[in-house]
Amino acid sequence: MGTDNVVFLEVIEWFDESGKELVHRIPEKGSGEIKWGAQMTVRESQAAIFFYNGKACEAFGPGRHTLKTANIPILTKVLSLPWGMTSPLRAEVYFINMKVFPNLKWGTRDPVAFRDTELGLIRLRAFGVFNIQVLQPVLFVNSLVGTQGIFTTDAIAEYLNTVTVSRFNDFMGEHIDTIFNLPARYNDLSEGLKKAIEKDFTRFGLGLNELYINSITPPPEVQKAIDDKSRLGVFDDLNKLLKMKAAMAMETASQSQGQAGAGLGMGMGFMMPAMFAEAFKTTPTGQTPAPEPVNCPDCRQNIPRDAKFCPYCGHQMLVFQQCSQCGKNLPINAKFCLQCGHPVEQKPASVKCPKCSTENLPKATFCNQCGERI
Repeated sequence: MGTDNVVFLEVIEWFDESGKELVHRIPEKGSGEIKWGAQMTVRESQAAIFFYNGKACEAFGPGRHTLKTANIPILTKVLSLPWGMTSPLRAEVYFINMKVFPNLKWGTRDPVAFRDTELGLIRLRAFGVFNIQVLQPVLFVNSLVGTQGIFTTDAIAEYLNTVTVSRFNDFMGEHIDTIFNLPARYNDLSEGLKKAIEKDFTRFGLGLNELYINSITPPPEVQKAIDDKSRLGVFDDLNKLLKMKAAMAMETASQSQGQAGAGLGMGMGFMMPAMFAEAFKTTPTGQTPAPEPVNCPDCRQNIPRDAKFCPYCGHQMLVFQQCSQCGKNLPINAKFCLQCGHPVEQKPASVKCPKCSTENLPKATFCNQCGERI
């Protein structure tokens, strides 16, 4: 498979045994001398990119394909004597896994600063999952994978988590006034956060299939303050509050050893299922959604999966790179954007917080470190 044999033609194919590989290069190490007439088989859930002499020449969809290079068995080896029997005509194939990769976790490693209208400046921790899928294989390989032999979800999860957490901070600062309104808005927040970070993913040829927020929680001391506030709101006077504290002490005593503790624990045990049944209801997840039809991102018409250009509006579907300024699809050797004139090599600069000098992602609205508006 893409090795430097002298006579035989290659039969090139790839199977993902781990279920985590986004990209697999053949050969895995170094470059190959894929010969004229090599046969490549691409499965339904895959795409393949053929690199020849260092450039992406073609992207292939499902089926069996014949590769055409200038490497001819035996004859090429004779002609490569000046290069130590190594042909200078290098060729590699990158297989891209086009399936949906579900259940990738995201979460705040450190609490994120957030200004609450009722509690003041607090720090929140958030956790959730998201699903990704490669939409533009050539753009993905050129922008993220590079020359790596194997590229897995573990290699990209840390970066995607950083992007998600940064945009989460901006989104929370713009749309949430107090954490007391959070429980009823998880679905809306998930949809809004997904739209906020979709552009960051598409810059690398990735699609954000789904995103879920599982929890948004303040630190333990803030949770205790919220609990005390809710208790004071329920009871009219201090005497009733003291009675409640006594009941709580009995609950603590029921957890101790001995017959009295066992009796109290049994009574509390009968009450707990009814109290928490409603609180721990979850929405079933893990079901892979049915694949959506391929639509042109410009005119939204249904088009063939292997189309290089949209037959309705002419939009370029096979993306080699995109403008970092306006997102316009660019030809393979473009130096400037065809739409805005922005230099292709110039990347957007990070945003520095004026208060704590922490660097944030481009176009960030709030600082990830101190929560101040940038």
